[in-house]
Amino acid sequence: MAESKAVIITGGASGIGFAFAQHLAQAGNRVAIADLRGAAQAAQRLADQGGQAIGMAADVSSAADVRDMVEQTAAAFGAVDALVNNAGLFSTLKLKPFEQVPDEEWMRVMQVNTLGPFMCAKAAAPWMRKQGGGRIVNIASTVPIKGSPNMIHYAASKGALIAFTRALARELGGDNITVNAIAPGFTLSDGILQHDLHAQMSDTTRRLSRCIQRDQVPEDLLGALAFLISDGAAFVTGQTLAVDGGSVFL
Repeated sequence: MAESKAVIITGGASGIGFAFAQHLAQAGNRVAIADLRGAAQAAQRLADQGGQAIGMAADVSSAADVRDMVEQTAAAFGAVDALVNNAGLFSTLKLKPFEQVPDEEWMRVMQVNTLGPFMCAKAAAPWMRKQGGGRIVNIASTVPIKGSPNMIHYAASKGALIAFTRALARELGGDNITVNAIAPGFTLSDGILQHDLHAQMSDTTRRLSRCIQRDQVPEDLLGALAFLISDGAAFVTGQTLAVDGGSVFL
């Protein structure tokens, strides 16, 4: 059995993030769930299922919250082996032409989707260095690869996250810290299903754009994450793995 890892998952209380947390906890990992709301309840669900988990309220765009998140994880588990930068703004955004995107909305998306992963990595990397290595996985998107319209701030933020992944991999390789990204396609997560406009995007045309012609669900991403934080991915870094049923090829 692989050694248990201490893993932080931001935005882990619901949707794709909770699917990640549940999968990793069931595999014997120690999971720290950080989210704006619902983290404690999500951690209790995992504990009730026999997993090791803690939950904490955290805003990834707050440096103080991020520092506390990492320190609480290290205190609870004695390590910070992996960071999954999953928190992001998407399902609550309304689709609109770029001229109609308010400056304030653009900035908020960038704060959460790009500044957040930057601050989380900056807080976690020192712990990983002290331990002799670690894993950082950024949850990006295929949107910037496709150039999907009417969500330009989201596309720009996730494109930046892919670039951030590559640059950070160069900086941290000497510390035995790998940095990779997963780029999901349009996924029917809890957040998407609660917003009719986004849910309508999963139509026949979208499915037909994939080699595997069905809707994508959070469970489709679990194997990719498990691999990237595993010892088997020790020589994989700076990569973006598109998991979208073959809609885009990198």
